[in-house]
Amino acid sequence: MTPAKTSYDVVIVGGGHNGLVAAAYLGRAGLSVLLLERLDHTGGAAVSVSPFAGQPARLSRYSYLVSLMPESLMADLDLDVSLASRTTASYTPWVRDGRHGGLLVERPEGEATRASFAELTGSDAEYDAWREFYADVTDLAHAVAPTLTRPLPHERDLRDAVDPGIWRDVVTNPLGQAIEARFADDTVRGVVGTDALIGTFASLHDPSLVQNRCFLYHLIGNGTGEWRVPVGGMGAVTDALARSATAAGAEIVTGAGVSSIRTDGDGAEITWHDGMGTRSVTGRRVLSGVAPWVLRILLGEDEDPTTKPAGAQLKINFLLDHLPQLRSGADPAVAFAGTLHLGEDHSQLERAYAEAAAGRVPTTMPGEVYCHSLTDPSILGDLAGTGAQTLTYFGLHTPAALFEADPEGAKRLAVERAIASLDEHLVEPIESCLMRDRDGNPCIEAKIPQDVERDLAMPGGHIFHGDLDWPWAPNRSRLDTPAQQWGVQTDDDVVMLCGSGARRGGAVSGLGGHNAAQAVLADLG
Repeated sequence: MTPAKTSYDVVIVGGGHNGLVAAAYLGRAGLSVLLLERLDHTGGAAVSVSPFAGQPARLSRYSYLVSLMPESLMADLDLDVSLASRTTASYTPWVRDGRHGGLLVERPEGEATRASFAELTGSDAEYDAWREFYADVTDLAHAVAPTLTRPLPHERDLRDAVDPGIWRDVVTNPLGQAIEARFADDTVRGVVGTDALIGTFASLHDPSLVQNRCFLYHLIGNGTGEWRVPVGGMGAVTDALARSATAAGAEIVTGAGVSSIRTDGDGAEITWHDGMGTRSVTGRRVLSGVAPWVLRILLGEDEDPTTKPAGAQLKINFLLDHLPQLRSGADPAVAFAGTLHLGEDHSQLERAYAEAAAGRVPTTMPGEVYCHSLTDPSILGDLAGTGAQTLTYFGLHTPAALFEADPEGAKRLAVERAIASLDEHLVEPIESCLMRDRDGNPCIEAKIPQDVERDLAMPGGHIFHGDLDWPWAPNRSRLDTPAQQWGVQTDDDVVMLCGSGARRGGAVSGLGGHNAAQAVLADLG
């Protein structure tokens, strides 16, 4: 497709969900908008695919749940999207003294949750500590969440609005200190800590506090932190965003790999190749949905491998003909309905981090399993009602460096250990439950950081485009320009961030796109 014009108010580079959000907002405001996407489809990491030949199930291949996307944003853009709550928040199988059990956290929590804590720990003390901690976190979330779609507050504004104890535990000190002070049980400590490590390679005691920032983002969405299943798969979200953007008048061009952005102080020339030749347009402002590391190259800087982000996740998608039984005796439809934690005791998390930091695939692989088809059977297609289910595994502490020397060999080992961490708790091995594609191959697909970089051009396969920032401005920050005020600034006034690399980017939230659009509207008047 050839753009209709040679000049636009705004050119957006990258058609992930944030770029689509920005296009929809700006189009609705009456600006001329061109969105350029390298791939032959929009959606970025938030897409649904049928990865197994001959099988109709559509899986959320990369991103898989929604928490941070504000309900106000969905209403603003008239998104025809349904987000379904999971009946189980989490289930953590455990083995102690040869006995198999499981820590169940219901949504909402009830008597079964209290009893499950008591069975694991021997009293109600740990559950009381759990409720107190998450009540404090909820207070923090209620203070932070409303600010995410407003100009950045300063740190002091939020610090003064919450209890100093929870501010200390989540913002000031390494999160591991609070977890160890508040909880005694190794499994409970680990369940709390895992939200700090999704897509983030760090110890819970890392002095950089990158784990604290990850933890905060996982628990502040809409003030509740609930992670919900998009009905129809993650592609349903980005398809709705694309419809909203085009309905608002934005032009979307796919197959357009941008090669350069040249600015002159008043605007920019954006150049790409469409498979047949080189094309270019000009724009008064450019929004970048690509990672900041990639943006610097597009702006003419040399690649700097020392600053390149590095991802740290292992993603495995399965298609099963039935859910396996658990050794604990728990109903699989309950245990697999939420987040099923594997190898994520506190001590296991720290040991796995140490092994991975030393260059070894963790012996006991920490990870989480999700069965989205229990909440949304529609993604199964014709398989719905047959007993078939999807399963997604997200592994922690698998940094890109582990796979550099021998990508396929290290991937095989990581997958084997991920499967072993699941099989430990199953009556039958998970591989015996796998469906086959039309060629007789088992329905299993694994993605390491190198795969994510190859597929999505995310440098290092880092799902957040780099380490997350706090969702507020440091106290001494200058907030003079609209871009600074919305946390989307770059070193060039013509170019702003609209992706996960923005200050309040990360996850499937749309915040990067929303906030960049607001900055552009304020900037252009």
